[in-house]
Amino acid sequence: MYYRNIADLNQIILKRLDVLPRDFDLIVGIPRSGMLPANLLALYLNKPYTDIDSFLNGHIYKAGERGQFFDIKSFKKVLVVDDSIASGSALKKSKERLKVMEKDFDLSYCAIYLVPGKEKMVDYYFEAVPIPRYFQWNVFNHTTLEKACFDIDGVLCVDPTPEQNDDGPIYTDFVLNAPPLYIPGAKIGTIVTSRLEKYRPQTEAWLKKYNIRYNDLVMIDLPNMEARQKLNNHAQHKAKAYLSKPYVLFIESSLSQALEINRITKKPVLCTENFEMIFEAQSMAYNFKSGKYFPFLRKAALKVRDKLRAMKAAKA
Repeated sequence: MYYRNIADLNQIILKRLDVLPRDFDLIVGIPRSGMLPANLLALYLNKPYTDIDSFLNGHIYKAGERGQFFDIKSFKKVLVVDDSIASGSALKKSKERLKVMEKDFDLSYCAIYLVPGKEKMVDYYFEAVPIPRYFQWNVFNHTTLEKACFDIDGVLCVDPTPEQNDDGPIYTDFVLNAPPLYIPGAKIGTIVTSRLEKYRPQTEAWLKKYNIRYNDLVMIDLPNMEARQKLNNHAQHKAKAYLSKPYVLFIESSLSQALEINRITKKPVLCTENFEMIFEAQSMAYNFKSGKYFPFLRKAALKVRDKLRAMKAAKA
């Protein structure tokens, strides 16, 4: 699996910006995913930009203004941008829509990412990325989410505060009324949560309220929060569900749990704490010791170690 987040998108645009000529007059984004790279390119190239519908209707976006009619004679060279090409069907539809503009504009097409072998479909591209692949900006609308597992707290909704997590009436109210976070546009395979089984009715009511579609809901069957904390097997519980079917992705809120789920399953985990994809996680101890995660802790530990060594050397 290949994964690119928004930081990766920005970096590849900056790194390969020289592939684009500087004589474009206008940047046009293909909704919705193409609008993000179109905006970035317009900012870096200092060019006006718009979307296809607005372009067809004679509108562009200007700094400090929502939209302006533009004089067709003011623009000639136009770069049409999408985030990616897989089959190429979406780009073909966009090209068909824009055929009416070809008599007045010199249109070029650009994709930030494309599948190897599709290079000739565009005039410019930034990186070839094979499939299967996920992008941070559209992962929650991906057509393969039915092959994925989702955590709830920190993913579908916000995490409860310590005050809300009382395993009583306050927590029940939280489960029923938690503010949503990332609501997927596609059906989920299995929702896997460390919530207790006794909160299933309230959890199902919340999922129905926000029209979240899923096949299964896996919870922890223990009597209370104290028993759950004593068992302390959140990652193992989630990993078991992840391994139970041929799922290809787990979306988890906690970095420590994401690392452990990946270590157990050897399958990718997307962590919403930092929006990184965890592919090959070592133990938590190794990751802390190496500085791979939370590098400031490693720096602090090294300083303490150096001081202890200095004190030992002075005594000697």
